[in-house]
Amino acid sequence: MAILNIKKYPEQVLKLVAKPVSEITPSLVSLASDMLETMYGAPGVGLAAPQVGHSIRLAVIDTRYRDEFGQVDESRMTSLERAVPFPLKLFNPVILKKMGTIKYEEGCLSVPGFAEGVPRSEYVEFEALTPDNKKIFIKTDGLLAICIQHEIDHLDGKLFIDRLSTVKRTLIKTKIKKHG
Repeated sequence: MAILNIKKYPEQVLKLVAKPVSEITPSLVSLASDMLETMYGAPGVGLAAPQVGHSIRLAVIDTRYRDEFGQVDESRMTSLERAVPFPLKLFNPVILKKMGTIKYEEGCLSVPGFAEGVPRSEYVEFEALTPDNKKIFIKTDGLLAICIQHEIDHLDGKLFIDRLSTVKRTLIKTKIKKHG
């Protein structure tokens, strides 16, 4: 496994709509494993393929809370999240249903140093293919619901700052351009 270079705003690959994965190959499964290692090392809870320079519909997610020793604390997970086979390696994820609204403070490995409250759906149902080409269907709320929406935004060429007010978005983009 390898740590990959995380692309930062305003790199062009982050603005592209990612292409669907037509076949899950061993090299794509390896890429997903490398993405997980990169995500854990960053540290983060989700990472989409465009963030590491691959414009394909692949995302990895592990929203389990970890203590200061890196151990998973399942007592902090929602009942829906406990049923999820973490870590997730998701090929061609699609949100099928959204309900409710919540504002959640989000950050992004591609926009380091910034976090803002982003309106999202509180509950989602989504499906995706696993590395062994099986379809999974997940119903969730909490951090996993926020994270899958954030990662699918990446696959659609959007960053969390694109969901902010024009004033906040412009302020962040100006700071990034000024400080590189």
